[in-house]
Amino acid sequence: MDEKEHGRYFVQSLERGIAVIRAFRADTREMTLAEIAKATGMSRATARRFVLTLTDLGYMAVATDGRHFRLTARVLELGFAYLSSLSLAEIALPHLEQLVAEVQESSSVAVLDGDEVVYVSRVPTRRIMSVSISIGTRFPAHATSLGRVLLADLDDERLRTYLDKVSLRPLTARTITSRETLLAELEKVRAQGWCLVDQELEEGVISIGAPLRNEAGQVVAGVNLATHVRRGDARWVRETLLPPLLATAARIEAELHIAG
Repeated sequence: MDEKEHGRYFVQSLERGIAVIRAFRADTREMTLAEIAKATGMSRATARRFVLTLTDLGYMAVATDGRHFRLTARVLELGFAYLSSLSLAEIALPHLEQLVAEVQESSSVAVLDGDEVVYVSRVPTRRIMSVSISIGTRFPAHATSLGRVLLADLDDERLRTYLDKVSLRPLTARTITSRETLLAELEKVRAQGWCLVDQELEEGVISIGAPLRNEAGQVVAGVNLATHVRRGDARWVRETLLPPLLATAARIEAELHIAG
């Protein structure tokens, strides 16, 4: 739409800021200033102002080469209410309800935001943790099954950036705190397509997670089941809960692809 067709209220700078964010697609996850300027139809100087502003606000980040820029998970905040009520959460919720009814364990869906996972959908059965989990709850990604299936999909550069800034603090005596050990675990998760975390987030809690991929094959979220050791050990979780979890993940993905 031409600028003269907008009302007197129209704020062109807001339109341009949104245009920068919308310029990024699955096949253009990182772009230089010149590429952003071309994609948005702005001059390089104008694009630079918006890119640096969005970077200062945390919605974009500079790649390690210093030339490319990418969106951060913080852009999800701009549509978090929609995400929670309509998109991923709406699609996932009935499947989580069906899964929980089948196995009688709590199930959640989360996305990656910085070095944490953020819960966007959840169906509980009983309280197994000392803290209450609800939509918007955050946990360190390195110590959760949801976090590890999301971290395992990061490319080498983004994973290095994450490891350089994150504090792998121990949450229990079992928490992985070694960079090398975590990398080995993520490689295992990447190869097998699921992740089991045995009492690393909280004593007594075992969770098993699987990735949720979009049509392009990128992991956009994780889905898990969580239980207490009183119900069974890690082997029981793997043998009993993994098959229905993977089946549920496949059903959610199928709907995501249709919706996409």
